[in-house]
Amino acid sequence: MRRLSPPIVALLAVALAGLVGLYLYDRSRADTVAEGVNVAGVDVGGMSVEKARVMIQGQVAAPLEEPIRISAPGPDHVLTAKRARLRTDVEGSAAAALAASREGFFVTRAIRDLSGSRAGVDLRARVSYSRRAVANLVRRVERDVNRPPRDATVKPSGAGLNRVSAQTGRRLHTEALANRLRSAIRRPEVRKVKVRADVTKPKVLTRELAKRYPHYITVDRGGFRLRYYRNLEMKSSHRIAVGKVGLETPAGPYSIQNKAVDPAWQVPNSDWAGDLAGRTIPGGTAENPLKARWMGIFDGAGIHGTDETGSLGTNASHGCIRMAIPEVIELYKRVPVKTPIYIG
Repeated sequence: MRRLSPPIVALLAVALAGLVGLYLYDRSRADTVAEGVNVAGVDVGGMSVEKARVMIQGQVAAPLEEPIRISAPGPDHVLTAKRARLRTDVEGSAAAALAASREGFFVTRAIRDLSGSRAGVDLRARVSYSRRAVANLVRRVERDVNRPPRDATVKPSGAGLNRVSAQTGRRLHTEALANRLRSAIRRPEVRKVKVRADVTKPKVLTRELAKRYPHYITVDRGGFRLRYYRNLEMKSSHRIAVGKVGLETPAGPYSIQNKAVDPAWQVPNSDWAGDLAGRTIPGGTAENPLKARWMGIFDGAGIHGTDETGSLGTNASHGCIRMAIPEVIELYKRVPVKTPIYIG
């Protein structure tokens, strides 16, 4: 067997001595966290495990006990450690820091430590919490923030029309909020979370109302008054008669269903009609009470002219709305079929 030359033997001896030295140095740091190891952004490099535990307790666990405040449109919300059932595993976090320091071959670790190189490891804090508590809080914020858009509309009454302005809505970035909360729970430097919400637009804007309602009629039965609106501006007001007791003019929202000049009168089969019950009375005749114009509303009720002007301002009709003949002729010209009418 060929023997190694003295120079080679000497070189191997030096190498072996170097490896032994590196091994012994690495063993001496078995309880020391490598430089450049962070836990939740807190530097624990160069510390013993015990000192790392103290650092993590003071710089990570304690701040994590502080409440997380959520800044949102509407009322603010707070997630407390108690509500979140937060628990920080200080022991496990320190052990994880040491384990990250001891990864790899001992030669590599020893050279890294001797040369002053940094490990460049940033570990998350070992934290447990109630996911249900976070989800419940997100739902509460969502309930307070979210608001459907409101379309502009008109709110009619017997006394007239009120405009209801459009209003934008809000929609929370729900998933983004949940993600930020889950992240903040593990990050001691983050104790405030800002929430974004999208603005949702209504389909009908306030400035569009007049075009949507070019004509409108309101009827005040108690005040015996009919009002006509053009583009939501009142253009005329008329004294009227409405149905008597037992034959009241029907209340509610309707529209003009049909129109006629000198309409025929289909007499109802009612006791009050007497001998005329069931007959058709031609328009323009003395027996026909529907004078000049007819604008049908609902189930035989409508707006028509009357020559009994003394009845205006009273409950006198059989359910219809009576107007003075010149006024009903003028209103007839203005309002098309499908014009909305509100009887209050």
